[in-house]
Amino acid sequence: MNTDIVAYYRKRANEYEKVYQKPERQDELKEITDWMQESFSNKTVFEIACGTGFWTQRISESALSIFATDINDEVLDIAMSKLYRRPNVHFEKDDIFNLQHKHKHDAMFGGFIWSHIKLGDLGKFIDICNNCVHPGGSVVFIDNNYVEGNSHPITKTDDEGNTFQTRKLADDSMHLVLKNFPNKDLILKVLKDKATDINFISLKYYWLLQYRTPIV
Repeated sequence: MNTDIVAYYRKRANEYEKVYQKPERQDELKEITDWMQESFSNKTVFEIACGTGFWTQRISESALSIFATDINDEVLDIAMSKLYRRPNVHFEKDDIFNLQHKHKHDAMFGGFIWSHIKLGDLGKFIDICNNCVHPGGSVVFIDNNYVEGNSHPITKTDDEGNTFQTRKLADDSMHLVLKNFPNKDLILKVLKDKATDINFISLKYYWLLQYRTPIV
């Protein structure tokens, strides 16, 4: 069974957006889209783990500009092939833990990336994300809640408390995927001394987080 999450998303690229077609999730996806377009209105945005550009395309409707990155060429090719109504999107291959892009932006966005970060690496991860924006800038994350009977079951938990799901792709390949489901208390613990003006919203299928980076 494959345990390389980067390889998993490379192989999943062409079927990734099926997850956004689930009928029961459409109302929440619309609510999140409206919320993010308002949050990023007229801002320069740095996006990590942009994937196939599903959220990039929607954020671009209101943002001043988006610099979108991902570690996988396969998903970036799909993201770049989409139609964008405004010429305000730039894509580049980059790794969040070894960023080559050093410019600061008004805001940063990470969609469905928090859950793929090991618990022991979350502090480092937040420090890197915070460094992508100006002091007092906005950082936004969205990710999944675990919903029994709708989410992939948890099939493994390691000694550090990280949880994993066993997933099967269209080519019948099996993958053990790191997928953590943090609650509000854990998120607030991770953000202690790293964030101000924290706004956490929990829906049924998704959670949303927005905060500002400290002004030193």
